[in-house]
Amino acid sequence: MESLTVARDPTLSSPCAGCKFLRRKCQPNCVFAPYFPGNQAQKFVDVHRVFGASNLTKILNDLHPNQREDAAKSLVYEAQMRIQDPVYGCVGVILVLEDQLQRLKFQLLSAWEELTRLEAATGMRTIGMEEVVFPDWLREQQRMMTMVMMMSGGGDDSGLIATMNSGAGAGAGAGAEDDGWLPGGFEDYFA
Repeated sequence: MESLTVARDPTLSSPCAGCKFLRRKCQPNCVFAPYFPGNQAQKFVDVHRVFGASNLTKILNDLHPNQREDAAKSLVYEAQMRIQDPVYGCVGVILVLEDQLQRLKFQLLSAWEELTRLEAATGMRTIGMEEVVFPDWLREQQRMMTMVMMMSGGGDDSGLIATMNSGAGAGAGAGAEDDGWLPGGFEDYFA
């Protein structure tokens, strides 16, 4: 007699990371299974440590099924950042990125102004500046940055960065002035 063997679905044969951690049987409709497979136990452990299994279940069940994957990824990232930095969590990364954005906006405006000065001094025009319109908020920001730079002692960026980081909401504290600083594994979440 010929025996029939049916290949089992791998998700049914091994429990998801959530059920494995909680030591319960993984049901076919388990809310954790699609987002926390058995080989990614640490991600579930991190989310459980910060949010708890009950809250995670409520969050995922309250969402439309096509939003759950993004929510699970966000919760994993937020949990890992909170474990890495208990005070700021992912907000620390946001503050660093906002600080970098502000400095880049200032550098861009300064470069445009330098280009305008050089064109005026040489009498040459490389682009039509009448076509470039700087928004009022950018001009105001440049004026404020110039004042901060003058108060911090001139053209040395280290004084400017220190002054910016000492202001309310201007930086994330230690490590904020390092342009290359991002928490380890940051790029993995957006791949």
